[in-house]
Amino acid sequence: MRFKALPSLLALSLVLSGCTARTSPVDALRLKPQPAAQVAQAPAPVPAVAVDEQTGAIAPAHPEALAWAGDTPSQAHFEAPSVTAGMTVPDQRPVAMLMPPVPPASSLPPTMAPDEEQPPSAGGRHRVYSQRFRDAKPMNFGKFKPKHHAVHGVDVSRWQGDIDWVKLRSQGANFAYIKATDGGDHTDPMFRTNWRKAKEAGLKRGAYHFFYWCRVASEQADWFIRNVPHDPDALPPVIDVEYNGESSCRFRLSPEKAREKMQVFMDRLERYYGKRPVIYTAPDFYKDNLDGYFLDYPFWLRSVAAHPSKTYPGRKWVFWQYSGSGLSQGVNGKIDLNVFRGSVADWQNWVSGSKSWNRVAGLR
Repeated sequence: MRFKALPSLLALSLVLSGCTARTSPVDALRLKPQPAAQVAQAPAPVPAVAVDEQTGAIAPAHPEALAWAGDTPSQAHFEAPSVTAGMTVPDQRPVAMLMPPVPPASSLPPTMAPDEEQPPSAGGRHRVYSQRFRDAKPMNFGKFKPKHHAVHGVDVSRWQGDIDWVKLRSQGANFAYIKATDGGDHTDPMFRTNWRKAKEAGLKRGAYHFFYWCRVASEQADWFIRNVPHDPDALPPVIDVEYNGESSCRFRLSPEKAREKMQVFMDRLERYYGKRPVIYTAPDFYKDNLDGYFLDYPFWLRSVAAHPSKTYPGRKWVFWQYSGSGLSQGVNGKIDLNVFRGSVADWQNWVSGSKSWNRVAGLR
């Protein structure tokens, strides 16, 4: 049997001798690395502002310029842009922006608003806690005091730093308005964090925009929409209109132009979010521009020295900011304090949408 196998062995030797020493069977099986696919990157968005060719400074839009109202973009227009500026758009927000469920009511102390029945935590009802805030500069508001209101809340921005929202909630913050944007290109750096943590702690929260008078109104509305999620459970958006001596925009529009720009902004937000925006203002701006106007809009009034009925005679309101020097556990430093006009039942109905704001405000 060995001799018969010899020819086969000789043939195999000849085949192996024909292989070069440079390529082994293992090397032949190795795959050559392929170059990584080139990913086309969309160009960065270009701001619609003029630039001074000599200094490189951005020139603000003409103060009298008003945006063409046009057709308000649909929600889908903002939900799938090719380039995302600022925070992620509503339906493409990162995992950190997905809202976890509200913690059980048992995790917070069950303090009740005075003379009010504690509403159930189930069935979509918002549990209300009595306030335990203090004030570094307390005021005597006379017969009608903030403490007579059942539902208290706060408004915050980056200046409150890292807030312990669960602790703040336990002190009676039943709602929070959180600064989101100003102008057409600035986002509060704490907005995303505050928006998420306020929801986790069980507060009703909404976002506000500081209106910039030297910027086109529709650009500001689009910037707010791009940065604030479309959440049906959120409070109505707020437009903050006031004079600000620290702003680089010192120009004061005529009352007619100011109201016209506000209307463009508010119409755009109402069509997108499906809720009529709230107007926040201060006494001087109100007196010069808003007294007797926007009667079909909810107002949030700043009045830290007297009751709103004295500071804004005849004006119905939904929120009253009564202090800019509030003190509370969960916040380092001072915080703005607010009340909702109405009872706990009014609040439950208002946030659920079963009662319109103007009925709560006593307009109808």
